[in-house]
Amino acid sequence: MILKTAAKTLASLNLSRYNRWYKRSVEIQEGVFRDLLKKGKTTRFGKDHHFADITGYESFKKRVPVRDYEALKPYIEKILKGEKDVLWPGWPQYFSKTSGTTSGAKFIPITSESMPNHIWSARHALLMYILKTGRTDFIKGKMIFISGSPELDHTGTIPTGRLSGIVHHHIPRYLHRKRLPTYQTNCIAEWEEKLATIVRETVGENMSLISGIPPWVEMYFEKILAYTGKPDISSVFPDFNLFVYGGVNFEPYRRKFDMLMGKDIPSLETFPASEGFVGFQDEWPSEGLLLIPDGGIFYEFIPADQFYDENPPRISLEGVETGVNYVMILNTNAGLWGYNIGDTVSFVSTNPYRFVSTGRLSQFTSAFGEHVIAQEAEESLTDAATGTGAMVTEFTLAPLVDNPDGLPCHQWFIEFGKKPADMERFASMLDQALQDRNPYYSDLVKGRILDNACIIPVPKGTFSKYMKSVGKLGGQNKIPHLSNDRKIADWITLNVLNG
Repeated sequence: MILKTAAKTLASLNLSRYNRWYKRSVEIQEGVFRDLLKKGKTTRFGKDHHFADITGYESFKKRVPVRDYEALKPYIEKILKGEKDVLWPGWPQYFSKTSGTTSGAKFIPITSESMPNHIWSARHALLMYILKTGRTDFIKGKMIFISGSPELDHTGTIPTGRLSGIVHHHIPRYLHRKRLPTYQTNCIAEWEEKLATIVRETVGENMSLISGIPPWVEMYFEKILAYTGKPDISSVFPDFNLFVYGGVNFEPYRRKFDMLMGKDIPSLETFPASEGFVGFQDEWPSEGLLLIPDGGIFYEFIPADQFYDENPPRISLEGVETGVNYVMILNTNAGLWGYNIGDTVSFVSTNPYRFVSTGRLSQFTSAFGEHVIAQEAEESLTDAATGTGAMVTEFTLAPLVDNPDGLPCHQWFIEFGKKPADMERFASMLDQALQDRNPYYSDLVKGRILDNACIIPVPKGTFSKYMKSVGKLGGQNKIPHLSNDRKIADWITLNVLNG
C-alpha cells in the first residue's frame, strides 16, 4: 500500500515535466543541442569537426556528417586503446556490446551522463501509465525482466556487456526484492537452460509485471504452461496486470498472446536502445509513442526514401511531418554524433510528438523495386491473421527471384500458433493487404512482374533453431522480418523443410 501511494504521488509530481514534453519539445531540443555542443567542444571529435565554430543547426550539419558504426569506429578504437576525451569528456562508464552486421561486435559508449536516461526513462514510462490509467496493481507482486546477463566483461578498463545486463546494476534497491529472475539465473549463458530455470523460479511466485521482447516472452509463456499444465498464464499468475515490451511490433503477436494470457492484460510499449531510450506509450489506447525530448539526445530525421541520395534532407524535430518514413539520427551525451542507429520511424502526431517504429533501414524487401518495409509487412500479416482467425508466432519474408513454378514472388515463412482453416484465403488476404499499403508492390503484381504472395508454413521452433545456429538465441535478439536476400530463407529450406 505504501509503494502504491508513493508511486501515485511521484507520478503527480512529474506532471509538470510531462506537460513540458507535450507543449515545448522543440524548445527543449534546442537546449539539448546547445548543451551537447558545449560539452563536445573539448573532445577530439569536437576539435576534428570544429565545434567551436558552429553557430547553429545549419552549420552543425555542414561539419558533422551522418555516420553509422563503421564510420564512427575509428573514434571507438581510440577509446578502446585507452585514449581520453575522444567522443565525450573523460571515458565511457560502460560499453554496451551489441551484434554488428559487417564488423562483428559493436561497442556503444554509455557515459555517466547518458546512463540515467536509460533508468529514469523506464521509470517515467511506468509513472505515465499510473498517471493516465490510475492503475497501480502491477506493483503488488513481483516483476520479471527477461534480459541479458548482468555479468560484465572489461574492454580495457571499461565494463562491457549487454544493455539490459548493465541496467541490472542500476535497478533501485527497493525493487531488488521484487525482481526476478535471480542474479545467478540471469547469468546463465545458455538460453534454453536459462529459460528453463526462469520457469522454475517464477512458478509459484506472485508475478504482476512481466517485461521483455514479445517473441521471447511468448516462448517463456509456452514453457510455463507446459511445465504447469495450466490452460493459460492468468491461471498461473492471477495478479499479472502489466506487460511491458519493446524492440518489435507487437501486433503480429497479439492474437497468440491473448490466447496464452487467457484474459486482457494491459500493456505498455517502450523504445529502448543501446544508444538511448527514445520514447514510450503515454495514452491507453494510443497510436504511437511519446518522444522523450530532454533525455540528452538531440534528434535528427532523414526521409527514408531519400537516405541514399547524394545530399538527402536532414531535419530537426521542428521540421518533421506526419506520415513520412524517416531514418532516425541521434546526437547524444554518450558521444554519438550524427549517428544512424538504423531504425526508421513515422510520426503520427506533432502535437505532441508521437511516433511509430516502422522497422530497420537495413531490413526491407526490394529485389524488384517494391521497397516493402517492416511496418507494411507486419500490418498486412496482422490483417490476414485477424481475418482468418490465424495466430502467428514468428515470420520472415524473402524474395524468390528464380521461381521454378512461375513468376518471381515474395515467400513468407510463417510459424503459426494456429493455422488458418483456409491457407489460400489467408495468402490472398495477406497479398491484397500488402498491395493496399504499397503501390509499387501492387503495380508489380497487377503487371504480372510478380506472382502473389507464397505462404510457407514452417514447424514450431524453426526460428529458434535458426537463431541458435547463428549464435543469437536469447531474450534480446530479434529475428529479421524482412530480407533483401535469401540467407534465412535458404537456411530454413535446407535445414528444416528439406532436412
